[in-house]
Amino acid sequence: MADVAVVAHSKKSFGGGLPELRKILTDEGVANPLWFEVKKSRRAPKYARQAAAKGADVLFVWGGDGTVQRCIDAVAGTDTAVAILPAGTANLLAANLNVPHDLAEAVRAGLHGDRRRIDTGSVNGERFTVMAGAGFDARMISDADRGTKDRLGRVAYIVTGIRNLRARRVRATVKVDGKPFFEGKVACVLAANVGKILGGVEAFPQAQPDNGYLELGVVTARDPVQWARTFGRLALGNPERSPFANVTRGKKVTIRFAEKVRYELDGGARPARRKLRVKVHPSSVTVCVPPQ
Repeated sequence: MADVAVVAHSKKSFGGGLPELRKILTDEGVANPLWFEVKKSRRAPKYARQAAAKGADVLFVWGGDGTVQRCIDAVAGTDTAVAILPAGTANLLAANLNVPHDLAEAVRAGLHGDRRRIDTGSVNGERFTVMAGAGFDARMISDADRGTKDRLGRVAYIVTGIRNLRARRVRATVKVDGKPFFEGKVACVLAANVGKILGGVEAFPQAQPDNGYLELGVVTARDPVQWARTFGRLALGNPERSPFANVTRGKKVTIRFAEKVRYELDGGARPARRKLRVKVHPSSVTVCVPPQ
């Protein structure tokens, strides 16, 4: 049996909880895994690195996209495979990789499923696997504090998103692979490694987590009407047809804002910056997925 480690966000719930996880692992022959529990996702990387350093073949990450992001940032480039136990609010990476939303099935995928090498992106050196964004989406995520998410779940993002539809745009210059791509006022800039976002919407239909590229979207909508038209195109799977969205793909992206702007990585808010350096890292982490 593979050497197994668990990093669990103890405030997140999934199935029958962590006691059920222990029982399932025991039933699968994993009686004494390395076990770490944290109360905040930012404390997870320390233990993920410990697990990789101790030779864990599989690292089970119990939590949402933020916890998964921080653990992948810690173990990318190592031989440790990451198995997601989707206990968070959105669980977008798990959804894109078809990880079962059933605890026993998710554990079996981690122990007996396929191993898939996927790309990671990075913003100013920190890795992400789903999406990074600055502007509208970062404000939406930052405003949806833990208490709101605990009460409303995914609806919390809708509530905070509506509040930010009239937020002031910021002037930005965007270069892709060293060439000018956009200059003007933006509502948000998104870099995506996968296509599916909240509600199963394919925001970037061409995105593949193992093609060596990141998808890039620059949104210029300035009011609820223009945002509605943009969201409509997203829902139809053709964002490139929106007059308020500029879409491309690349390996390196540089974004310069006229003022400091908040950004987010896989649903985790980060401090405001004026410059973002975005880069793809091909085939840089192994994830556990259900067998084909």
